[in-house]
Amino acid sequence: MKHHFHLTADWPGNRNDIGDIETGDLKTKISIPEGMDGPGVGTNPDEMLLGAAATCYIITLAAMLERSNIKKVSLTMESEGIVDVTNGVFTYDQIIHRPTLILPADTTEAMVKMARRLAEKAEGSCMITRALAGNVKVSLEAVIEVEA
Repeated sequence: MKHHFHLTADWPGNRNDIGDIETGDLKTKISIPEGMDGPGVGTNPDEMLLGAAATCYIITLAAMLERSNIKKVSLTMESEGIVDVTNGVFTYDQIIHRPTLILPADTTEAMVKMARRLAEKAEGSCMITRALAGNVKVSLEAVIEVEA
């Protein structure tokens, strides 16, 4: 079975203009970020790639925890995308995911170890991370704690 995703885009002008995209429930303005000498309106490809990688990872990890019957109090994450600009060439260099998983107070040490393994496994299991393989380094700095 294949799933098809569709996006429409409207770009009315040149490099520093502001466009629109729409796909499913996502409808937003797009432009080049201010830090790259653009107008900085809406989102941009760099943030969208980071968003795709982050949401894929966190959903994959949540599904793996559920399948392993590991209960959680919370799962939050910060992700960072690093773009290198050398001699005018833009290269998406690295994505770092920093999930924080809080487990219930009654979680066993074995379950904590399993949760850590799943956090690491989710990185390579995510469809977006696999699509980036060989082009963008994706790394993990996970914090896994048991509720006090």
